[in-house]
Amino acid sequence: MWLDTSVTIALVALIIERITGYPRFIQDRIGHPVEWIGRWISRLTERFNKPGGQKAKGSLMLLLVLGGVAAVTIPVAIVLRHIQWGWVAEAVIATSLLAQSDLKTYVARVAGALDTDLAAGRDALRHIVGRDPSELDEEGIARGAIESLAENTSDGIVAPAFCLALFGLPGIALYKAINTADSMVGYKSEQYLKFGWASARLDDVVNWLPARLAGLLFAFAKALTSPGGGARAIETMWRDARKHTSPNAGWPEAAVAGALDIGLGGPRSYGGRLVDLPLMGDGRRDIDREDIRRALRLYSQMLTLMVALLAFATFFVVNSR
Repeated sequence: MWLDTSVTIALVALIIERITGYPRFIQDRIGHPVEWIGRWISRLTERFNKPGGQKAKGSLMLLLVLGGVAAVTIPVAIVLRHIQWGWVAEAVIATSLLAQSDLKTYVARVAGALDTDLAAGRDALRHIVGRDPSELDEEGIARGAIESLAENTSDGIVAPAFCLALFGLPGIALYKAINTADSMVGYKSEQYLKFGWASARLDDVVNWLPARLAGLLFAFAKALTSPGGGARAIETMWRDARKHTSPNAGWPEAAVAGALDIGLGGPRSYGGRLVDLPLMGDGRRDIDREDIRRALRLYSQMLTLMVALLAFATFFVVNSR
């Protein structure tokens, strides 16, 4: 009973969020749930990230965050599941933890900004990537936007929707807490190398399957309009994904590179530090704003495919009771 309701909730939440996004008037009045989690992580990090036993302290910080999220969301979900049509309210709440609409908006802004000039394109890219865009040409800006679209499709949509379909509101909320902790303290700097170890490792674990699902969804979405492109996406993903420094980011990135027949990856600057990442795909490297728009069309096809598959799963689960 819990699973079939959760799958239905995931389907409805994806449809609603794709249409409405996170309403601006709500954002302006109460902020965003991820911001609330982020402020909590910041306070705990400030308190615990002191010399000595940093791995243990970082693990404790993560446990406190996850325990707090669970303590709030599990009772809410249980109450809503016992109210007629309460599952609809659970779906609406869950939409705040999906990012289909925002991701499309921010990536499309990069393409639109490049229609104006490079400075506008760099500024738009700065909102969605961690790399330094100040010296990037149009090719570098477009590559950054497409890579961000691929990776964030996994982290911001496929993974949270997967957790929602399996575990309901507590599942998606706990996933977002893990992902937020990783984004805040999980990167390899001297300040967080040990303190953020638990957050980074747990994020790798929970994203392992969704990242590969995201890559397959991109490939199958491409195959709907171009069987050859879909096959190339799978071939590229299988060949290149493991080259990435991240155990997960390479799968959707390589799939998109193959689907669009372009080359992604390569050197980039993070905070003045040059990082030479492996190449994803063996297609052309002269990427431009139109390739961003091609990637967005593939993204839209992938979202539609995911909803169709969830609709089928909902029908199957509900009718197998």
